[in-house]
Amino acid sequence: MTISLRTKELKGGKESLYLDYYLPNAKQKRKKESLKLYLFQKPKNSIEKDHNKKTRLLAESIRSKKMLEMQHDSAGFGHLIKKRNEYNFLDYFSDMAEEKNSSKGNYSVWISTLGQLKIYCDPELKLHEIDADWLNSFKDFLKDKARTKSNKGLAQNTLHTYFNKVKACINEAFRTKKIENNPVQYVQGFKQGEAERQYLTLEELKKVAKTDCEIPILKTAFIFGCLTGLRWSDINKLTWKEIQHSESSGWIIRFTQQKTKELETLPISDQARDYLGEPEEGEERVFKGLRYSAWNNLKLQQWVMQAGISKTITFHCARHTYATLQLSLGTDIYTVSKLLGHKDLKTTEVYVKIIDQKKKDAANIIPTLL
Repeated sequence: MTISLRTKELKGGKESLYLDYYLPNAKQKRKKESLKLYLFQKPKNSIEKDHNKKTRLLAESIRSKKMLEMQHDSAGFGHLIKKRNEYNFLDYFSDMAEEKNSSKGNYSVWISTLGQLKIYCDPELKLHEIDADWLNSFKDFLKDKARTKSNKGLAQNTLHTYFNKVKACINEAFRTKKIENNPVQYVQGFKQGEAERQYLTLEELKKVAKTDCEIPILKTAFIFGCLTGLRWSDINKLTWKEIQHSESSGWIIRFTQQKTKELETLPISDQARDYLGEPEEGEERVFKGLRYSAWNNLKLQQWVMQAGISKTITFHCARHTYATLQLSLGTDIYTVSKLLGHKDLKTTEVYVKIIDQKKKDAANIIPTLL
C-alpha cells in the first residue's frame, strides 16, 4: 500500500500534481487523484520558483496525510482521525470570536467577519476541509460579492482585516492540533490600504477652542487629546493622581496604556494641564461623565461644523492633530513616535506623508503669473 506524488505535463508550460495510489489488496489496485495543484515546468523567476517550492510542500503534506489515514484505517484506528477532524468551522470561528469579547473593537470585527462567513460557507463545513483553494475562493467572495449594510463593497482595509481573522482562526486550529495541515501559508492575504487620517490644522484647532459645544466635557477631552496625543481609552480612564509635576520634569502623565498595557511617562505642556482646571481627589476620573456613543460622536461633529469646519472628525482625530502639529512645528519624527507611544517608527511615518503633502499643496498655492 503506497501513495506516490506524480506530475502530468500540461499545455502552456505547466504541470499538474496528482496522487498515484497502489492498493495491492483492493479490486482496483491503481487509482489516481488530482490535487488541482500546478507547477511551472521551467520556472523563469524567483516568484515562480517560490510557487513551485510551496506547492510541492503542500502536495507532499496532503500525500502524507492520506497515507496516515490509510494506515490508521487498515489498523482499525480510522475512527480516531475522523473524530479529530469533525470540528465545524463556523462553530469554531464563533467560539474564537467570543473569546475576544473583552475587547470591544476587536470583538466587533470578529463578529462582522463571522457574518460574511455565514453568507459564504456551507454550514456543515469542517475545519479539515479548508484548503488553499477554499481560502482563495473566500478571498474572491470578499473582494467581489461581500457587501456592507449600506450595500457597498468592502474597503481595502476591511478586506485585509476580515481575511486576517480567518487566517488567525486557521493558524490557531493548526497550533492546537485540531487540523494536521495549515493552508494559510500558501495563500496571500489582502494588502493593507493606507487609511486617510483626518486632523485639524492649528488655525482650525483655535476655531473649535473658541466655539461652544453642547457637551462641555467632550470639548475639554477632545482639545486635551489634541494637546497631548492621548488615545480615547487613556483619556477616558485618566485619574488625577496620574497627572504629576516636578521642578525638573514639569507636568507629566504616568499611566498604563490601555492598548499595550505598558507603563508610560508622557510629558505634557503647561497649556494642556491648565486646560483641565482645578484638580480633584487622586482616584477621581479627570473626565467624569465622558462617554463613547453615537450621540456623543454626533455632538462632536456638530461642534466642529459650528466652528466652520467641514471635515469629518472623530475623537481619534485629536491624536492625528497632535501628531501633525508636532511634526509641522519642527519636532523630529523619533520624538513624536515616543510621545505617541508607538513601538514601530513606521507607524509614525504615516504622518510624515501628511506633512509632505501639505508642503506640496503650499508650493502650488501661488496662482499662475502669466
